[in-house]
Amino acid sequence: MTTRTFAIRPAGAGDMDAVAAIYGADVLTATASFEIEPPSPEDMGSRFAAITGAGYPYFVAVAAGDVAGYAYASEYRSRPGYRYTVENSVYVKSDYRGSGAGRALLARLIDTCSAQGYRQMLAVIGGADNAPSIRLHAALGFREVGRLPAVGRKFDQWIDTMLMQRALGDGAQNPPSKVQTRFQR
Repeated sequence: MTTRTFAIRPAGAGDMDAVAAIYGADVLTATASFEIEPPSPEDMGSRFAAITGAGYPYFVAVAAGDVAGYAYASEYRSRPGYRYTVENSVYVKSDYRGSGAGRALLARLIDTCSAQGYRQMLAVIGGADNAPSIRLHAALGFREVGRLPAVGRKFDQWIDTMLMQRALGDGAQNPPSKVQTRFQR
């Protein structure tokens, strides 16, 4: 597919029908998510509200009025010691895969999380053979830091998870500056 130009903007509640459709298709056909049943637009709206309500960024890529994909950062783990680390999620509508939407979304997410003071970003990639996601993350500076064999089961098969990590801002080079997290509000 040819690389396109996308408008990357903050997602809103009105985008959740499109987000649910993109995610639901992946739930039914791919191993990127370990969910079995697609969540409803209302469920995705609740998840969106929780993520953005906690101060994490959530973006959509739009081309010709069509939501081509979405990406967000979320809490990696709930313990306070992890507060400088985020996990990313990126999903692209099948019609737009390979067009640059995922790259544009992830680049914006990296920039925003860096500006917010986060120091590490993790990708927990469902299906260690998910070559497009692995290539996308590697192209934007992530490196493989581990594999968890057979931690998921979907489509009557065991699925590995690949962990990829990227430093944000100063990474671990200096003490963190103030980052707005749920632990500091």
